[in-house]
This record gives sequence, C-alpha cells and structure tokens, in this order.
Amino acid sequence: MKQQVKKSFRDRKRKFINSLMWAFAIASTILALIPLVLLLYYVIAKGLPAFNVAFFTRMPAPVGEPGGGMLHAIVGTLVLIGLSSAVGLPVGILGGIYLAEFGNNRFAWLIRFSADVLSGIPSIVAGVFAYALIVKQFGGFSAMAGGIALGIIMIPTIIRTTEEMIRLVPTSLREAALALGATQSRTSLGVVLMAAKGGVITGVLLAIARIAGETAPLIVTVLGSNALSVYLNRPIAALPMQIYTYALSPYEEWHTQAWAGSLVLVIMIMIFSICARYATRGKFRMVR
Repeated sequence: MKQQVKKSFRDRKRKFINSLMWAFAIASTILALIPLVLLLYYVIAKGLPAFNVAFFTRMPAPVGEPGGGMLHAIVGTLVLIGLSSAVGLPVGILGGIYLAEFGNNRFAWLIRFSADVLSGIPSIVAGVFAYALIVKQFGGFSAMAGGIALGIIMIPTIIRTTEEMIRLVPTSLREAALALGATQSRTSLGVVLMAAKGGVITGVLLAIARIAGETAPLIVTVLGSNALSVYLNRPIAALPMQIYTYALSPYEEWHTQAWAGSLVLVIMIMIFSICARYATRGKFRMVR
C-alpha cells in the first residue's frame, strides 16, 4: 500500500512538472512571437500607403513632390544580391564540403576558426576591406565592391551550415556511391550534396536574408545613386541605403517611402523562405 502511494505521488509529480514545462514552453513561444507580430504589423501599417504600382515602376520624385518610387533601389538590391551570391555561394558551399569530407587536419581547423571569427565581426569591417581592395585600387565606388563586401559576409554562414548538413548524411550513402564506381568529386557533389540540399539551401537563404538589409558596407563601397543603373563598375542604389536616406530626411512623404521599402525587404525574405520550404519538400531540384 505504501509503495502504491509513493508511486502515485511520483506519477502526479511527473505530470505536474510536465504540464508546467509545457506551459513555460507555450508562454515562451508566445513571448517570442509578440515582437515579430508587432514589427510586421507596424511595418505593414506604415508602408502600405506608399505600396502601389508606382513604387515599383517609377524613380524617386523630386524633393517636396508626392509620389515616386524606388525602382532603381529595388533593381540595385537584386543586382547586389546576385553579385554577392556569385562571390559567396561557390566559396561557402565548396568550403563546407571540404570541411565535412576532408576536414580532419590543422588547415581545416584554421578555416573553421576563421569562419567563426568572420561571422562575428561587424559588417562595416567587410565594407572597409572591399573599399581598400576595390574602391581605392580602381579609383571609384562600384556595385562590384558592394557585391564583394556582401559576399564576404555570406561566406561564414554558408560554410558552417553546409558543413553541418553534410555531416548528417549517412556514411553508407557515400560508400554506396563509391562502390558503384563514382569518383570522390562526383560522390561529394552529386550524391552527398544532393542529399543535404535542403539544409544547404536553408543556410544560403539565411545568408541572403542577412545581407539583404545591410547598410554599413554599402556606404563605403557602392555610395548610392539616384539613377537606375546595372553597371558593375559604377555606383548603384540599394533598398537599405535608400531607406536610410529617406528615414533621416525631414519629409513625411519620404518617411512613408522608407516604410514601404522596408515592407519590400520583408516580402523578399518571405519569398525566399517559401522557396526554401518547397525546395526542402523536393518540389524544386538542384541542377547537377
């Protein structure tokens, strides 16, 4: 009888602790969602009045005149994301493959350490590096300098994410590919990377999400522009810089435009996230 009472007491205690932990978990989730929901609501409420077709198809209006858009900044942001991806994706993905497949040496330890340090430095440092490497050497601000700066920021996130995802691929899959006559490079790129593509794509999108809103590196590399330009050797506009400029201005119309630009950035990141969801479900296939 006494043992049954003790067992019943222990069962009630475990159930109480379990319920308490569930309550804490739910409360923590709600607390984490509240700032996100409020932020999204505030951005939508402030930016929606200027969110129209003209915003995507027109250039900025002269000072004091209503209307206008951010066509040049949207195009510039897409150009910079493309340039930074061209710089950061090959280095990051191939570096992650090397660390996961052949990373049991001191050189690999140095790469990991460097990636961890690089991921923690302020973004302006990457901008200053690109300024010294590109802007100062070639005598002018350019989209290429901004793309290199943002690409450097992407690399550590992609390297570490790719490494961790590839390490999760079972060794038996590698052995099966090698047993069928595949080369080591074919196994790593065509089998292992394909198996880990969901996590790798997620890491890539996280890196893109980080650089999409960076402003400090662009100030010292691309300078900004009020004209529509896609030339890589000239200054170029970008949404973060345009938002920064408009937010500091005394004009209410520009403030509304800045909020609309912020809403565009949020929508861009949302689109990337939706694409990642479909990619991890196997809806999209990476080309071999």
